[in-house]
Amino acid sequence: MSSSSRFNISRRDLLKYSSAFGVLAASGGISRFAAADDTLKVGVAYVSPMADIGWTKQHSLGAAAIREALGDRVEVSEIDNVWDPQATEKVFTDFARSGARLIFGTSFSHSTPIQKVAPRFPNVAFEHCSGLKHFSNLGTFEAKYYEGTYLAGIAGGLMTKSKKIGFIGGYPIPDIVGPGNALLLGAQSVNSDITCSVIFLNSWYDPAKEKEATTALIAQGCDVICSMTDTATGVQVAEENGAWSVGYASDMSPFGPKGQLTSFMLNWNSVYVDAAKAVLAGTWKSEVRWQGLKEGVIQMSPYNSAIPESGIAHINDVADGIVSGAVHPYAGEIRDQDGKVRVANGSVMPDGEIKGFNWFVEGMIGSMG
Repeated sequence: MSSSSRFNISRRDLLKYSSAFGVLAASGGISRFAAADDTLKVGVAYVSPMADIGWTKQHSLGAAAIREALGDRVEVSEIDNVWDPQATEKVFTDFARSGARLIFGTSFSHSTPIQKVAPRFPNVAFEHCSGLKHFSNLGTFEAKYYEGTYLAGIAGGLMTKSKKIGFIGGYPIPDIVGPGNALLLGAQSVNSDITCSVIFLNSWYDPAKEKEATTALIAQGCDVICSMTDTATGVQVAEENGAWSVGYASDMSPFGPKGQLTSFMLNWNSVYVDAAKAVLAGTWKSEVRWQGLKEGVIQMSPYNSAIPESGIAHINDVADGIVSGAVHPYAGEIRDQDGKVRVANGSVMPDGEIKGFNWFVEGMIGSMG
């Protein structure tokens, strides 16, 4: 019978945390390559509290997919609300010392801790979502969020009356700045007069601050709201105020049954299962995975029936074009906030620049400060 455990702990408790698997192992090095009858211990750290929806939920579905696929060959332990750097480092260390041979970090916020811990345990496989650095035992996986926000932006562009949309991000990092830009570019593809006001919370999980930001954007005239955090607050507040919304990570229509235009959803299941199978088979290697609509990592929830059928057909055509490579959300010409051409007409923004996005496109209102 497979075993698993989930801990829901506060930051104070986390700092006192001793071991996700029980008694600490005496040594840190654990063979990555196991015999077929060995039980694989997997540790997963989540940046936010466990919930029924959102970023952390989608990662937890990946952990669940490991259990479903491998049954009693795996033992998966999960810890949520792991965001403090010192505490996160301790969690990763305790996972490794306790026998885990596969460890997942699920947030950009886990970058420094996982980069410090991985070299100490060279025989443990580490996988980091939103990571930037790679070692022989540290791989990364990421989604092309911008593909989803571009499609959602088209939906917003078709439905806005004020020609003002709003974007809320957790932090001003490339994984958020880029998709925010793509949201506006998608909207401008159907109405070039649209602008987008942006607010950063400097937190992945702060419902009160997100409510305040959403309310402020609506007060400024934004009638479409997209929020890239780990709550459904943006969708919910938009619903309460008669605005349209775009959900993130999970289908958030239960929080916006009338107003959600769509959600761009994340499906990490194959990443989790493939990594676990590879460790068991002794074939795991550090990789850089960057996947989107084509691979099914980015998925769109059903579109709101208020969107004209012709509009939905257009969005689906664009999605097909992205999958085939005929359409790219960052195809030029693209100008920045100051009107400077950043991507020339006929060109496409290189992948390296997309991954390092640190500027706003023309029509974005706000700053990263």
